[in-house]
Amino acid sequence: MPLIKPFAGLCPAPGRAAAVAAPPYDVMNAQEARAMVAGRPLSFLHISRPEVDLPPDTDPYAPAVYAKARANLERLYTEGVLVRDPTARYYCYRLTMGGHVQTGLVAAASVAAYDAGRIKKHEFTRPVKEDDRVRQIDVLNAQTGPAFLVYRATPGIDQVLTRVSAAAPEVDFTAPDGVRHELWAIVDQPTIDGLTATFAALDALYIADGHHRSAAASRVAAARRAANPGHTGDESYNWFLSVLFPHDQMQILPYNRLVRDLQGQTPEAFLAQLAAAFTITPAPEPVAPQGPGQFGMYLAGRWFRLDLNPARSPIADPVRRLDVSLLQDQVIGPLLGIADPRRDERIDFVGGIRGLAALRARVDSGEWAVAFSLYPTQMDELMAVADLGEVMPPKSTWFEPKLADGLVSHCLD
Repeated sequence: MPLIKPFAGLCPAPGRAAAVAAPPYDVMNAQEARAMVAGRPLSFLHISRPEVDLPPDTDPYAPAVYAKARANLERLYTEGVLVRDPTARYYCYRLTMGGHVQTGLVAAASVAAYDAGRIKKHEFTRPVKEDDRVRQIDVLNAQTGPAFLVYRATPGIDQVLTRVSAAAPEVDFTAPDGVRHELWAIVDQPTIDGLTATFAALDALYIADGHHRSAAASRVAAARRAANPGHTGDESYNWFLSVLFPHDQMQILPYNRLVRDLQGQTPEAFLAQLAAAFTITPAPEPVAPQGPGQFGMYLAGRWFRLDLNPARSPIADPVRRLDVSLLQDQVIGPLLGIADPRRDERIDFVGGIRGLAALRARVDSGEWAVAFSLYPTQMDELMAVADLGEVMPPKSTWFEPKLADGLVSHCLD
């Protein structure tokens, strides 16, 4: 079973990429999205977050929102801002964020491989978000937000991408957040065939980010197959837009936690309870944990370093030994009374890109009682969980840099 195939992408016309490209639709709220499109009529947010062009009180899941996305996509295509490539191809995609560089492949990934578990998950999806992506794909008849997939680093693949990216890129711009985006089309047929075959020989791919996009693509494909009894399995709807990177180039930042209250305890009483499981060390500076089993905590205007007693870590269980699980099982659940972090409004999650100062500021505001900084989940940990068919706790990983929406879209012919 092939894992990926080339496709004829819908891309910005030459010189238009910087004006079109946008952050992923789900990394900002509606107010932030409206601010981002101000003065940017070509921004892909007009397609991925079309409510920005409708009244502020518009339900983001209303039919008018998806219709507006379709109208905006057709406008950019009609105006020549977006152009369909003439032949099926892969695309080499490089992201540079400060000193971090990662180079991957834009491809159409197999829905059949996803359904069979060869493209592996590590998160649950939320029905409302999955339904939203299904409607978006159906109305646009295109997949416009790539799933972020990872493969175990393979020298043959990486050598091809190194060779391809030695040439001048066809797209090269730096986004407002400082991330540089470069793109090369791979049109040489022997290179395309070699990449397809090398990926087909891999045991699995892993979803790093984009579980809702992947699940939605699978649902759309199932519905369209049911409506097309003569389907062959090679129709474009049986594939989904993806960007694939080697696991050893990933940069995962921590996903930190805030809790609204101490469940009636004083800070002193809470610290006394923590002492049963942790060595607690006051810290003069914000604490960025230096390894697994270590946590930072900001409480009552002070930072502390928490080192978990090793006997408290279930070494044999790849899910329960994750730091996000240890914090939940040792602190947030038993001491703070939050049994379901997916739904409890007393907890919030802060991506590491926002820094430790953001944690301190939110606690100092009085709205939140305590913040915890974590050591980042590692790619090997993610893959170990996925290999067992298990699910990680919510908000376990924050990948940086983010992929841009709008550089390549996958049309469902």
